[in-house]
Amino acid sequence: MEAADPWTIRPGPGRVVATAIHDGHDLRPEVAEAVALGNLERLREEDPFTGQAVLDVPAHTIVHRSRFEFDLNRPADGAIYRTPEQSWGLELWKQGQPDDALVQRSLDLHADYYRQLGQMLDGVAEQHPRFVLLDIHSYNHRRDGPEDDPQPQENAPDINIGTFSMPREHWAFLIDPLMEALREFDFNGRKLDVRENVAFQGKGNQTRFVHERYPERGCAIAVEFKKFFMDEWTGEPDPAELVAMRRFVAFMAETSDRLLG
Repeated sequence: MEAADPWTIRPGPGRVVATAIHDGHDLRPEVAEAVALGNLERLREEDPFTGQAVLDVPAHTIVHRSRFEFDLNRPADGAIYRTPEQSWGLELWKQGQPDDALVQRSLDLHADYYRQLGQMLDGVAEQHPRFVLLDIHSYNHRRDGPEDDPQPQENAPDINIGTFSMPREHWAFLIDPLMEALREFDFNGRKLDVRENVAFQGKGNQTRFVHERYPERGCAIAVEFKKFFMDEWTGEPDPAELVAMRRFVAFMAETSDRLLG
């Protein structure tokens, strides 16, 4: 059986792009055969439902392959998990190490994604002097087990905004009022705890790619949703929370566009 397309890249009008590069759960057949982990084990470290969260942003990308095939948020030299230390202590491969040829085919896909993303963003940059990329992710906050206490709120904001790789002062005119607006968003009758560089700092490969390729023109914002919208141990979502999540991302895109001036 042939693997489905590894991603969907959908150009659109405007100067805001949203991505969900860890949404995917698919594996191409040769990787699926070599991987030791079960579906739920993989799903727990993936970012399910982030793909549907970006659908209302006209220009978006959704990656359908699992980060356990290739991790687009790591540079090529770390994009294929070879050891448990690279993958949350999990033993990924049945034979201990993946075949070199398999690894190279995965790295070819990693490179191809960035080639296609670059082409898409080049088109945005040709039309607009500045643009924003919203890099949408999610993170676990119940790592001690489904019956144990979650991480304390002080260490686990509902929304973590990562800004590590951007020239922060250059984009302060956008980041600061954007975060204030997000804190006021009506998320199913409540306001979310939105903070910067607490659980994560936004050190991923995709934001770095944007800031290096489009210095002071492209603003890539790493957005981590705490998995309050689902049970991170069973994978079961809360449908109402998913609807609000999608509205939140659309609001973030609209606000970013307005703040670009």
